[in-house]
Amino acid sequence: MRLLFRLRTLLGKYGPAELLRQGYTRFFAALCAFLAPEALLHPRRLRRRLQAVLGGNFDRVVLWRSGFGFHAALYQRPQQIARQLARQRCLVLYEAAPGRDRVGALREQEPGLWLVNLRSPLLRRMLRQELRRCPRPRWLQLYSTNRELPLRALRRWIVGGGRVLFEYVDHLSPLISGTAQLPKNVAEKFAYVMAHPEIPVVATAELLRRDVIARRGAKNLILASNGVDCAFFRVWQPYAFEPAFREILARGKPILCYYGALAEWLDYALLRRIARSGKYSLVLIGVRYDGSFDRELRGEKGVDDLGARDYRVLKYYAREADALLLPFAVSEVTRAASPVKLFEYMALRRPIVSTDIDECRKYRSVLIGKTHAEFLRQLDRALLLKTDERYLALLEQEAAANDWSEKARAILEGLEKQENRL
Repeated sequence: MRLLFRLRTLLGKYGPAELLRQGYTRFFAALCAFLAPEALLHPRRLRRRLQAVLGGNFDRVVLWRSGFGFHAALYQRPQQIARQLARQRCLVLYEAAPGRDRVGALREQEPGLWLVNLRSPLLRRMLRQELRRCPRPRWLQLYSTNRELPLRALRRWIVGGGRVLFEYVDHLSPLISGTAQLPKNVAEKFAYVMAHPEIPVVATAELLRRDVIARRGAKNLILASNGVDCAFFRVWQPYAFEPAFREILARGKPILCYYGALAEWLDYALLRRIARSGKYSLVLIGVRYDGSFDRELRGEKGVDDLGARDYRVLKYYAREADALLLPFAVSEVTRAASPVKLFEYMALRRPIVSTDIDECRKYRSVLIGKTHAEFLRQLDRALLLKTDERYLALLEQEAAANDWSEKARAILEGLEKQENRL
């Protein structure tokens, strides 16, 4: 059903001709990535490049495996952690996505961070051989939600002398994976890691940390929630909004903004109640992850659905808001979530109003609404706090404490402890 909805959405957005063109472009990109002409035609030259990269001055190698891609529309934890690890003396080899990253073999994204085309069997084998010759600790980093990498690949990496860094980033649910059932590769790897306490696990939320302790104890367990690139939110350039958003600004109503996936984990009843109050301009920015938005809010008067925006410009829209929202329905999924936008909202220095989500309760800057009525009252309070200097200073303080550099440092401390024991 999700696949059919996605296809219908893409057809409506692009039309049959453009959708076919994009499909052809992606197929061609995938084929080029698989063939990897440089690995095919110039293997010796490529091997020398790999040897030069692996011969650099760093403390450890981190191989990030995922189909996420570095230049994905969602610029979140994978890219941010990779950048920070590279800045803290790690050599990060980040799996490139064929259509998004356009990496023939390997390319330096920034010092210490290389995008690698692991869709090429030739390059994968070459990299595996060269990594085994590397004298420094080598880590395979992957998410609990990874469904591309089979368990046998994980075992082969360990047998070859590598270590595994497993990030437990979400409550494991088909709702997150977008499938009818939890993918087999996801369930198998999770069970394997839970049965091997020597494998370091990074939990991104307190409920996930407790779940790991209940399953295998606290050994090799690291708590590192999501975070924010504070420096990015200090740099502003002139930005011209499109007419639709300028019309929202011209209304003069207080603007409430949520950005992120428009998915089943949102509290649509709450959003309808806010919209029908008539007091606000309710701005939603994000990808329609499933069919829930169309079922629940499509055509709702008082809701301004702007669609997705690139990460680089998203902050300009959010900065215009009078308050920023985390309107999640309370469930196992959302209670275990560490929303990246929470910390970005802090860095934007705008009042934050959230439903009763566990991770949001940790921060004094977040106004919690346990019921719909209380959430609406917190909106009134948020509008008063918009110019409160003490509150704004609190937002800035909590954002700084959750900079991505701090999250990477917590992860590295855990890895160093295990490296020193072995």
